[in-house]
Amino acid sequence: MAKEDVIKRWIEIVNEDLSVAEDLYKTKHWLYVAFMCHQVIEKALKAYWTATREDDPPYIHDHKRLAEECGLFSEMTKEQRIFLTTIREMNIEARYREYKSRIAAMLDEPLTLQILEQTKQMQQWILQKLSAVTKQ
Repeated sequence: MAKEDVIKRWIEIVNEDLSVAEDLYKTKHWLYVAFMCHQVIEKALKAYWTATREDDPPYIHDHKRLAEECGLFSEMTKEQRIFLTTIREMNIEARYREYKSRIAAMLDEPLTLQILEQTKQMQQWILQKLSAVTKQ
């Protein structure tokens, strides 16, 4: 598959995951909203990675490492870096039940809305950076 097609597919998945997060928010599934937001940022970073590097993105869920290794971390604001740390903890896919319960207990509507809004902002920022490098 051509690099442009891979990038396009990553972006499609990012948009689908964000839509799912928004739908889950409407139904008050806070834990899964946060998990989908984690996925949005991870996949947006992997799209950027694909555009700026010759190798495939690694099979990791560490947003900071992805951002560092594709060159975006140094361009992030302090707030964006803090958000990467926050959203990294929302990777619940393979976590133990106790971990999920602890994360679920801390999430409420205002915090989940904040995570969703910060995810949208970060996603837009990464995609703007992506657009800038793919138009060169």
